[in-house]
Amino acid sequence: MGYHIHVSVLDWQFVRLGFSKDGIFMEKLILASASPRRVQLLKQIGLGFHQKISSTCEDIGHDLDPEQYVKHLALVKAQDVAGQLDQGFIIGADTVVVHNGEILGKPIDSGDARRMLKELSGGTHHVISGVALVDAGTGKYLVDHESTKVHFKSLSPREIESYTATGEPMGKAGAYAIQGLGAVLVEGIEGCYNNVVGLPITKLIKMLRDFGVDIWEGTGEGKPSCHQSLSTTSRLRSCRLIKGPGKN
Repeated sequence: MGYHIHVSVLDWQFVRLGFSKDGIFMEKLILASASPRRVQLLKQIGLGFHQKISSTCEDIGHDLDPEQYVKHLALVKAQDVAGQLDQGFIIGADTVVVHNGEILGKPIDSGDARRMLKELSGGTHHVISGVALVDAGTGKYLVDHESTKVHFKSLSPREIESYTATGEPMGKAGAYAIQGLGAVLVEGIEGCYNNVVGLPITKLIKMLRDFGVDIWEGTGEGKPSCHQSLSTTSRLRSCRLIKGPGKN
């Protein structure tokens, strides 16, 4: 499968295609996901990237705890794409909804979507995303997760039926999209909003920084870029992320 190339607008294009402002070639970012929500989140912050969809099967069983489950899938997706490339930083991600200890992935049909919405109605659940970053050139990687608490309103049978009929629940973990019509189902959240959409951006930027990739360096005008500092490359860690302050 070929690349889908996403480039930011106007005069950002030179930097976005993988070059610094001085014309020096920089490693590209590759998103190993078909999710249009993750594509939109990366474009929203002005990052240029390629999209190369992983062929990894997501059905690995739920014998892992939710945090380990999403981290495992995110890493497997990123490594699958990294194995097909000689260079680049590969972003893998996976998101699930967890309610009363049960992992809710994407509904298989409308009946399954109705079941999930009924289960989430009037309660609190967690949205957990695993994020992996793999250097295709070295095989080194970082992997972490983010968790957000979501409070759902009590839904009537009519609301559940009407929302399901829109088709929006399909393809969404937990059968709703907080960035869409599903926003009316949510009373409030505690934690990262972007995580509920599908990609914890702040977490990802921290991970890029730990790889020595600073999206702000060399811009001069507050526009993100993808600049890799050679002096910090030696700080790469193979199997763990050095935790920073804040919620994990």
